[in-house]
Amino acid sequence: MMGASTLRVRKHRANLRAAGFKPVQIWVPDTTSDKFEVECRRQSMLAAEADRKDHELMDFLDAGFADLR
Repeated sequence: MMGASTLRVRKHRANLRAAGFKPVQIWVPDTTSDKFEVECRRQSMLAAEADRKDHELMDFLDAGFADLR
């Protein structure tokens, strides 16, 4: 015997399919993993280094900020 919530979910999914939608599965990074933290740190360091080497970046950002005033 199915519970009421299971029936509601099935009905909802059937309605979505009838409306032309289909379910998809996506994989996302595990934010609780030690590897995730290490990779975030690595990419952040690369981005920061790239910003330091881009001498035109600060001028560009300053010009954009001036337009907001």
